Amino acid sequence: MECAIRVLVVWFLWVCFISDSHQLQTSQTQVLQQLRKHLEYPEPLEVWNNNRDLCYSPASSQLSIACDENSVVELKIMGDKSSKDSKFNGFSIPNQTLSDGFSVDSFVTTLARLSDLRVLSLVALGIWGPLPDKIHRLYSLEFLDLSSNFLYGSIPPKISAMAKLQIFTLDGNYFNDTVPDWFDSLTNLTSLSLKNNQLRGPIPPSLCRIKTLTDLALSQNDISGELPDLGGLTSLHLLDLRDNQIDSKLVEMPKTLVTVLLSNNSFSGEIPEQFGEFRMLQHLDLSSNSLSGMPPVNLFGLPNISYLNLASNTLTGSLPNRLSCSNALGFVDISNNRLTGVLPPCLSSMSNKRVKFGGNCLSIDQKTQHQASYCKETHTKKDSASKGISVGILVAVIAGIVIVLAFVAFGFLILCRKLCPRGTSDQHLLTKAVQDNSVTGFSSDVLRMQVRFYLEFISVCCLFHDSTLRMGGFISQAAKLVTTQGFPAYHLFSIEELKEATNNFDQSSFLGHGSIGKIYKGRMENGTYVAIRCLALFKRYSIRNLKLRLDLLSKIRHPNLVCLLGHCIDGGERDDSSVNRVFLVYEYVPNGNLHLHLSDSLEKVLKWSERLAVLISVAKAVHYLHTGMVPGFFNNQLKTNNILLDENRVAKLSDYGLTIITKEIDKQGAKEEGAKSLQLAKLGDDVYNFGLIIFEMLVGPSVTQKSEAYVLSEMVSFSSQDGRRRVVDPIVLNTCSQESLSTVISITNKCISPECVSRPSLEDVLWNLQYAAQIQANYDGDQRSDTA
Repeated sequence: MECAIRVLVVWFLWVCFISDSHQLQTSQTQVLQQLRKHLEYPEPLEVWNNNRDLCYSPASSQLSIACDENSVVELKIMGDKSSKDSKFNGFSIPNQTLSDGFSVDSFVTTLARLSDLRVLSLVALGIWGPLPDKIHRLYSLEFLDLSSNFLYGSIPPKISAMAKLQIFTLDGNYFNDTVPDWFDSLTNLTSLSLKNNQLRGPIPPSLCRIKTLTDLALSQNDISGELPDLGGLTSLHLLDLRDNQIDSKLVEMPKTLVTVLLSNNSFSGEIPEQFGEFRMLQHLDLSSNSLSGMPPVNLFGLPNISYLNLASNTLTGSLPNRLSCSNALGFVDISNNRLTGVLPPCLSSMSNKRVKFGGNCLSIDQKTQHQASYCKETHTKKDSASKGISVGILVAVIAGIVIVLAFVAFGFLILCRKLCPRGTSDQHLLTKAVQDNSVTGFSSDVLRMQVRFYLEFISVCCLFHDSTLRMGGFISQAAKLVTTQGFPAYHLFSIEELKEATNNFDQSSFLGHGSIGKIYKGRMENGTYVAIRCLALFKRYSIRNLKLRLDLLSKIRHPNLVCLLGHCIDGGERDDSSVNRVFLVYEYVPNGNLHLHLSDSLEKVLKWSERLAVLISVAKAVHYLHTGMVPGFFNNQLKTNNILLDENRVAKLSDYGLTIITKEIDKQGAKEEGAKSLQLAKLGDDVYNFGLIIFEMLVGPSVTQKSEAYVLSEMVSFSSQDGRRRVVDPIVLNTCSQESLSTVISITNKCISPECVSRPSLEDVLWNLQYAAQIQANYDGDQRSDTA
C-alpha cells in the first residue's frame, strides 16, 4: 500500500512538473495557430491539427519547433514554393506566392508576439511584400533565415537594433535597394548572406568593421563600385561575391580565408602576391574577370588548396617549369588566358579532367592552344590601343567638359530666373519624397534620390541667385516626382464654380462648423458631390506664401484621409493681391461621423471588430501625417466628430493639417466649450487625443465632454471584470474577445498617460491595434464555427 502511494505521488509530481515547465502558454499556442493561418495552412504544419502541445510536434526536415519552459524559442518551417519567377512584379502569383489577401505586415505583427524566439527560419513559404521594420521586435533572435521567398524593397534599418543576431540570411528574395551600411551595429554577427537578390550600389566600408564576421555572401546581385579593404575582417572564412558588377582591383584580404569566390565580375589588375600566403585557403575562384599579369606561383602550392579557377582572364607570362603543386590540389582551370611556355609537370601529370588549360598559347596540345604570336600580338595591340584610347578619351573628356559647362552655365542662369523670384518662403515646409506603396510594389529609393538631387540642385541655384531665398518655394517642383496614382488630380477652382455648386452658398447647402471654418455641401457640374470649407484669412501671409502652403497641403494623400480635391483663393491670384477667404474642396463622405456610429440612435451600431478596423485605419492615417512629411503634422484635430465613414464604413480622417494655413484653431469655440472639454485639454498631442478616441470606442459617446480626472478614474475600473461590465459599452462586451479587449485597454492607458514621455509612438499604437484585431478575427471565426 505504501509503495503504491509513493508511486502515485511521484507520478503526480512528474505530471505537475511537465505541465509547469513545458506546456506552452495559451497565448503562444494561439500565436502559432495564427501564423499557420497567415501562411495559408502549409503542409508541414498539418501536424498541428490535433496536437495540444505544439512543443511536442514531431520534428522533420520541414518543421522544427523547440520550447523553453512556456515559450517558443525555435521555429523552423520549410515550404515548397519556388522563389524565383521572372513574372514577379511585387504582387502575388498563383501557386507560387501566398494569396492576394496575405499581409506581410500583419504576419510580422503576429510573429513578433513570440518575443523569446532565438531561432527563426521561414524558407520557401511564398511570403511576399516589403519586410516591415517591426521585425526588430524579435529582439532575442540569434538566427534569422527568410530565404527563398518574395520579399522586396529595402532591408529594414531597425534590424540594426537586434543586438543578439548572429546569423542573418535573406538569400533568394527580391530586395532591390542598396546594401545597408549599418551592419556593423550587429556586434555579434558571424554570418551575413544576401545572395541572389537585386541589391545594388557599392559594398559599404562599414561591413569591414565587423570583427566577428566569418561568412560574407553577396553573390548574384547588382553590386558595383570598388571593393573596400577587407583586411580588418580578421575572422573571415568565406567571401562570396560572384556574379556582380564590381569594378575594382583586388584588395588586401585576411589570411584566415578558406573560400574566396569572386568570379563573373570586372576585377582588374594583377593578382596580389598576398594570395599566395593564404595557408588556410581551400577554394579560390577568380574566373571571368579582367585580371592580368602573372599569377602568383605560390597559389598552386598552398598546403590546403583543392580548387583553383583562374579561367577567362587576361593572365600573361610563363608558369615556371618547377612549379610546386599542393597534394590537396584536385582541380585547376587556367583556360582562356594569355599564358605562354610549357605546362609545368605538376599540372600536366594530373588527370586531364582535373586540369583545364585550353585557349592559351602553351606549347602543348596545339589543337586547344593559340599560336604564340596570338598572345604576344594581342598583348602588344592591347597596350598600343589602350594608349591611343587613353589619349582619345582625354581629348574627348576635355572637349565634353567645356561643352557641358557652357550648357550648364546657360541653363543655370535661366533656371534660377524662373525658379528663384525674390521673396521669402518657409524652409521648414519641405515635403519628404517618400511613397509608402509604389505602383510596382518595389522600393521607392530611386524616387527619393531623384527628389533629393532636385532639391539640392535648386538649393545651390537659389543661393547663387539670391542668398536670402530658401528652399520652401520649390515644393511643388519636387513634389511632381512623387506619384499620386489612385487619387484624383488636384484642381484649382474658380469662385464661380463653387457658387454654382452651392447655389451661391445658400443656407440649404450649409453642413455646419468644422474645427476650422464653415462647411458647405456642393454638387459639381459633373454630378460629383463635394464638401467645401470656407476659411477666413488674416493678413499674416503673402499670396505667394499662401500658395506655397496650399501646394504642400495638396500633396497629402492617403486612403484614410478625406481627399483634398482642390482650392480656390477668393481675391485674386496675383502676388500683390489681397485675400479675404480661401476655400478648400474635399471629397464628400456620405455616411456621417464616427460619433454618430457609436450611438444607440443608429440602427447598426459598430461592433467591436468594426471599431477596431476604424481605429486601425485612423492610426495609419495619423502615422502617415507624422512621418510622411518633413516635419510631420502633429496637431490634427483628432476626435470622433472628425472621423468620417464612407458607404462601406471605411474610416477617413478630416480636418487634418489645417494649422499650416492658419494658427487660429477655433479659439473662440474653445472658450465657449470651457476648460473641461477633453478634446481641447491636450490639443497638441495626437497620441493623447487618439487615446481618447479609443476610450470613447470602449465606453460610448457619452464620455466626450467628461473631465480628464473622470477618464483616468474610469481607466482604473478596466482592471477588474466587474469594473469592465460597469464601464464598457454593452455592444463591445457582447461582441469582443477578452484578450483583444485587454490588449486595447492596455495601449489606451498608455496613450492617455498624464506624462508625455510615457505615451507610446503611433507605430506602437498601430501594432497593438493590429494584434488585437487578429485575436478578434480568430475569436469571431471560432464563434461562427461553434454556431454552425
